[in-house]
Amino acid sequence: MNKRLKIYNNPGYDLDLNTVPIKCPYCHNHQIPSMYGSYLANDHNYFIFCSCTNSECKACFTVLYDNFENKFRNIKQSKLQKSVFDKIIEEVSPSFCEIYNQAYAAEQMGLDQVCGVGYRKALEFLIKDYLISLNPDKEDKIKNKFLGNCIKDDVSDTNIKNVAERAAWLGNDETHYVRKWDGKDVSHLKGLINLCLHWIEAEIKTKKILSEMPEGI
Repeated sequence: MNKRLKIYNNPGYDLDLNTVPIKCPYCHNHQIPSMYGSYLANDHNYFIFCSCTNSECKACFTVLYDNFENKFRNIKQSKLQKSVFDKIIEEVSPSFCEIYNQAYAAEQMGLDQVCGVGYRKALEFLIKDYLISLNPDKEDKIKNKFLGNCIKDDVSDTNIKNVAERAAWLGNDETHYVRKWDGKDVSHLKGLINLCLHWIEAEIKTKKILSEMPEGI
């Protein structure tokens, strides 16, 4: 089936394309969607503005069409945000940064029943990687220890210990059937994780300054 569409950013020219069934990214029905126009992306790729023909969906979306090969490439969806972390955190725990952003992606997609579990996992990697950076000789012991025991036994900084302990409480609530902390949700867990980041960064930066500028010089 052929269809001609106007090219919004190239007035006076039309795009002739071969339409084939594609899957709606919302209801997942295969169909030839309604198409309203195109936008030139580069030499031979076009964005096609579509809407689902399923009467129970009717969602709008954008498809990338390769005019050179006469085929649809992929459905373009909004790009999810990522949290940016201090270089110190990226060096101490790259796994934390990755897991946290996967949890953040789930949160942005409305997956509120699973994003908290992801944030809880991110917290564990943050605390354990932080402790391993301080005590590399205890790496295996720290890896195999429960998070709560790591915080209780191995975190010496009072601010990190107190905040991480409470973050673990809320993180555990996200994984258990019955919640212990009514009135606290994922936003509070994220706030406590951010406080942990603050105190970890502060401790590492303080140690660096003190080593660079020792007393008695």
